[in-house]
Amino acid sequence: MPSHTTVIIGAGHAGFQLAISLRQNGYAGAIRLVNDEPHPPYQRPPLSKTYLKGDGGIATVTFRPEKFFADQAIELIADRAIAINRAARSVRLVSGHALNYDHLVLAMGAANRPLPNVDVPVAAIRSFAETEELRLRLADARHVTVVGAGFIGLEFAATARAKGLAVDVVELGPRLMARAVSPEISRYFQSRHEAAGVRFHFDTHIAGAVRAGEHGARLALANGETIATDCIVAGIGVIPHTRLAQEAALETQSGIVVDEQLLTSDPDISAIGDGALFPCRHAGGPARLESVQNATDQARCVAARLTGKAHIYDALPWFWSDQGSDKLQIVGLFNGFDRTVIRGSVADNAFSVFCYKGDRLLAIESVNRAGDHVAGRKILGAGGNVRFDDAADPDFDLRKAAA
Repeated sequence: MPSHTTVIIGAGHAGFQLAISLRQNGYAGAIRLVNDEPHPPYQRPPLSKTYLKGDGGIATVTFRPEKFFADQAIELIADRAIAINRAARSVRLVSGHALNYDHLVLAMGAANRPLPNVDVPVAAIRSFAETEELRLRLADARHVTVVGAGFIGLEFAATARAKGLAVDVVELGPRLMARAVSPEISRYFQSRHEAAGVRFHFDTHIAGAVRAGEHGARLALANGETIATDCIVAGIGVIPHTRLAQEAALETQSGIVVDEQLLTSDPDISAIGDGALFPCRHAGGPARLESVQNATDQARCVAARLTGKAHIYDALPWFWSDQGSDKLQIVGLFNGFDRTVIRGSVADNAFSVFCYKGDRLLAIESVNRAGDHVAGRKILGAGGNVRFDDAADPDFDLRKAAA
């Protein structure tokens, strides 16, 4: 169907994967990939880690060189979408141009949540431009304050310590990565970061800030502590980009609402990636997942539907985070767990936490035990289970169970 046109708004992991998956699946129509950044599409996970450590440019994180897009007949459009005309099936761009579509895919991702009570310069790590600006600022810094003890904040904290900077982390909750990991994993990573010299401030927030120098500040915490810092980096979560969908009268809640095949309330429009709120069996209801796995798997699902191989989206969630010398890998979602089993050795920095609800395995969190993660993906991906008593038995052969 050479006259068919798919327009993709957003060139992050989801948008890029959709474009190449369409071609891999034999899609012969036009593909127009709208990228609101001046750079070719790039990977975001390295920004908080290897990119900040190195001295390379955008080429070190781009998915493919620009020639790749030309060779694949993927039209890369450096512009920003500002309105959708559903009746005319067209998208208006900030340049004034309009793109007609047969199918439209919203892969716009999310934006950093702004830091409240802080009227001083704040750095972020979501786009290449933000990260490049931060890297330049770190060259003259001696101390950084990270607000938010999630994956991004802790990855950056480890990177900053490796560069010799003093690091304070301010976290509103009682423990780090609380929304994503079990208490056992929180305790382990807190001890590892503290051993590396990171200072944590839990159950508090920034109540006020005054400038100190060109970029620095003196921060007043709600618990009465003060922190003098050269640089503030915010990592307190994201807000999904839903404005375009809302103004086009598509259904939105905490994201753009889609069905099991990732279609919005308009059958000519799909939504994928960080901004899509989809029915998730693993979460027990609607979920919006911020992960590379979710973005790429959703893209493959939509590509299959657009090339005549429709199926529901039911991919098993998995995540990873590199913090210092530790690699955390998670498979499944631990929502609703009521007991855990630890396999391996916490003291040797190589262990896994098996999270259960009753006798049902929900998730496995592995620290420097890639074999457990791989086995867990096979078992949970096939709808299988590992009995609680088996997981608690050190002689139980997990790899054999996976096979």
